Amino acid sequence: MGTKILTVASAIALICLTLNSCDTPVGQGAAWGAATGAIIGGAATGNVRAASIGAAAGAAAGALTGKIVQENQAAGYGPPPPGGYPYARWAGRSGFFYSPYTGRVYDLRGVPPGGLTRDIDTGQLFRKP
Repeated sequence: MGTKILTVASAIALICLTLNSCDTPVGQGAAWGAATGAIIGGAATGNVRAASIGAAAGAAAGALTGKIVQENQAAGYGPPPPGGYPYARWAGRSGFFYSPYTGRVYDLRGVPPGGLTRDIDTGQLFRKP
C-alpha cells in the first residue's frame, strides 16, 4: 500500500513539475532533479519521507545545474544593451509577435516568456513578453 501511494505521489509530482517548470533551464533542471530524487529516495527506502527528501535535494541540485547552463547560454549573446532588450508586441494570434525592430511577425510559441529571439533582418535580440 505504501509503495503504491509513493509511486502515485512521485508520478503526480513529476507531471506537475514538468508542466510548470519547462520554460527555462533552471526550471527543467529542478523538475528533473526532483523527479529523479523522489524516485531514488522512494526506491531506496520505500517510504514517503525519503522520497520527499530525495525530491528536495534533487530539485536543489537540478536548479543549480540549470542556472549554470542558463548563464553559459546567455554568455553567448554578449552584454545586454543599456536599458535591456526590447520586448516584442503581440500580433493578435496566440504565440505570434511583432519584432520591435522591423515589425516582422515571429512564431514564438516555443520560446519561454522573457526568452530572447534574434531578428533575422537586423541581427538584434528582443524578448518575448
